[in-house]
Amino acid sequence: MRRRSAMSEVVLEKVSRNFGNFAAVADVDLRVNQGEFVTLLGPSGCGKTTTLRMVAGLEPNSGGRISIGSEVVSDAGRGIFVPPERRRLGMVFQSYAIWPHMSVFENVAYPLRVRRRPNAEIQEAVTRTLRLVEMERFADRPAPALSGGQQQRVAIARALVFEPKVLLLDEPLSNLDAKLRLQMGDEFRAIQKRLGMTTLYVTHDQSEAMALSDRVVVMDRGRIQQIGAPEEIYRYPASRTVAAFFGTPNLLDAEVRACARIDGRRVRLDVVGQGWAGRCEASHEARPGQAVTVMVRPEDARIASAGSDAGDQELSWSGRIAHSTFRGATRSIVVQTDNGQLNVDMSAFDAHAIGDNVNVVVSQRAAWAVPRGDVTA
Repeated sequence: MRRRSAMSEVVLEKVSRNFGNFAAVADVDLRVNQGEFVTLLGPSGCGKTTTLRMVAGLEPNSGGRISIGSEVVSDAGRGIFVPPERRRLGMVFQSYAIWPHMSVFENVAYPLRVRRRPNAEIQEAVTRTLRLVEMERFADRPAPALSGGQQQRVAIARALVFEPKVLLLDEPLSNLDAKLRLQMGDEFRAIQKRLGMTTLYVTHDQSEAMALSDRVVVMDRGRIQQIGAPEEIYRYPASRTVAAFFGTPNLLDAEVRACARIDGRRVRLDVVGQGWAGRCEASHEARPGQAVTVMVRPEDARIASAGSDAGDQELSWSGRIAHSTFRGATRSIVVQTDNGQLNVDMSAFDAHAIGDNVNVVVSQRAAWAVPRGDVTA
């Protein structure tokens, strides 16, 4: 299969979708660069699937403009709306939408048949695409005889066979079990990189988004909260909403005492909370007295003996172990402190008993502050 030669970036400018007085999507600005894998991530009802469907042309946008490559495919203000079949997009749905009365070959061939491609071209393109997703030997198998993972590969092959400009995927792995979901995600990402295909992906699974994406777009209540590389968003969230969406972080209320710039991207804050004080880092300067939320990821914290001194570059809370949950490779510990409960993830082999008095310690570089309340990036 050839690489996309035509420009295939996707650009959304102030895109909105209203249902009566309810704004499902509001003023979304996003550029997906050619060959990039971008994921729309957020809880149910945040607007991510509606945004994808507007790009696909399955729903009209109430406001703003959508472009694919050099073509404006939808502009609410100018009355432009290119129908889905003319946008040259491949799409994989959560349900896969495999036709049970067709063989694997005919399922994949369908987009080419409706485009009236010659039989020889169809044979060559379908065989090539099935080989790409390692389903060539199943070409004659009835679709109902496939496993969930095999059906997902057929759905991807059908989306790729006519060489679309852009690939859109709406929760394509959610029907698979955890192990197969991880395997298929890795395989799909490898195919996407090999083809250099511009991809817009929707999921509510944080781990999936971080593992697959070049950039993640976190959405909430119809608006974009933050856009960035997976590690950037995970480590340096722009708001409490973004911080809370990934895992089970410790979110601690504090007040700023002093602020000093570290470099062009970070500042160091001296903060004080209920029964604790120390330093953390943030992206923006804060004035003395300003309220902030300090995020500490469970995997960045460690448990030390009660009464042990924290280092100069560390924060520390004293408390008692309230819960301990074995999770195989790790153990999740809940420590009750004067500041509430703190979650700590540690090696499963580290032995701490419920009721032990301990200190929870974290490096100031792993403690990240955001303004109290939510902000939109």
